[in-house]
Amino acid sequence: MDVSKKQPMKDKQARVQALIARLRQAYPDAHCALHYKNPLELMVATILSAQCTDERVNKVTPALFKRFKTARAYAEGSLEEIQGLIRSTGFYQNKARNIQGAAQKIEKEFFGKVPQTMAELVGLPGVGRKTANVILGNAFGIPGMPVDTHMIRVNNRLGLTREKDPVKIEAELTALVPQAEWTLYSHWIISHGRARCQARKPDCESCEIADLCPRVGMIQHNTVKLRKLK
Repeated sequence: MDVSKKQPMKDKQARVQALIARLRQAYPDAHCALHYKNPLELMVATILSAQCTDERVNKVTPALFKRFKTARAYAEGSLEEIQGLIRSTGFYQNKARNIQGAAQKIEKEFFGKVPQTMAELVGLPGVGRKTANVILGNAFGIPGMPVDTHMIRVNNRLGLTREKDPVKIEAELTALVPQAEWTLYSHWIISHGRARCQARKPDCESCEIADLCPRVGMIQHNTVKLRKLK
């Protein structure tokens, strides 16, 4: 049953409110897992997090942030040095070029300050909507809905979307989730994806939102049917 298609918008919104209340209680300290002290550091860390764990990024960034403190430092610095400091995050050559390219544009067009609009952020090398939303929501307090693999998986299982494309998922979720909760909603879902709703073996028995999840309901329904057949 395609819950995301058949459930009316008002019913979805009501279920989202219930999910938010439950997730807020389950993950009261949910926050951005990347370590940073300012918007520039968050931008760099988020670029590095592509196809890399936050834990690995957090091991790499202290030395990087100590060496490069401003956009100008990245813009005028040695590309080879940046590559060496971020090598263990994977795809380090592309990431280094993007970091330096973004810093050069920030220095040239934004007086060395990370811009605060979606349109300006996605114009920076290496910055897509996900990275821009992370920066807006966490560094500037502007509601943003970053969509990563956890957001895709968990929201599909919850029946809030049936899309796989992050941009389409973002559009659907921002229509369902109150704007003031966009940033926290992503933190709650990501936390839940890591703690309970893993890709291979979701812990449905211990799940704090199992009664609000159509996937769990379908599993239970099928289990009952199998028992009756036996």
